[in-house]
Amino acid sequence: MADLYTRFVEPGRLAMVSYGPETNKTCVIVDIINNNRVLVEGPHSGVKRQQIPIRWLQMTDLKCEIGRGARQKTLKAAMAEADMENKWKATGWAKKLAIKEFRANMTDFDRFKLMMAKKKKGSLLKKALKKK
Repeated sequence: MADLYTRFVEPGRLAMVSYGPETNKTCVIVDIINNNRVLVEGPHSGVKRQQIPIRWLQMTDLKCEIGRGARQKTLKAAMAEADMENKWKATGWAKKLAIKEFRANMTDFDRFKLMMAKKKKGSLLKKALKKK
């Protein structure tokens, strides 16, 4: 039977932090400390090299080829070679996070405009369905 799980905790795996001060930032696993903790770094997202519990991370499908304990320069080069930033931005997960962040930063007037656009769309849809 084929192996169903593919998002392993391994050096080079792109992960998203889901808890703590770095929440919703992506980072790359650099080294495995023990069963519960890993060393991560995110030069592209501002996450400094630090150890984080595995429970705080959500693994993605993206991975770059690095050795254990790679330096920042090596990590940046491997990420650039694998084009990880653009691949991450193209995922549905990243798009959903961007929409969530955009909506959180909306002003009252933006929310009002959105409400009016939804009302107009609904009325146009209702008219189109009534014609048929």
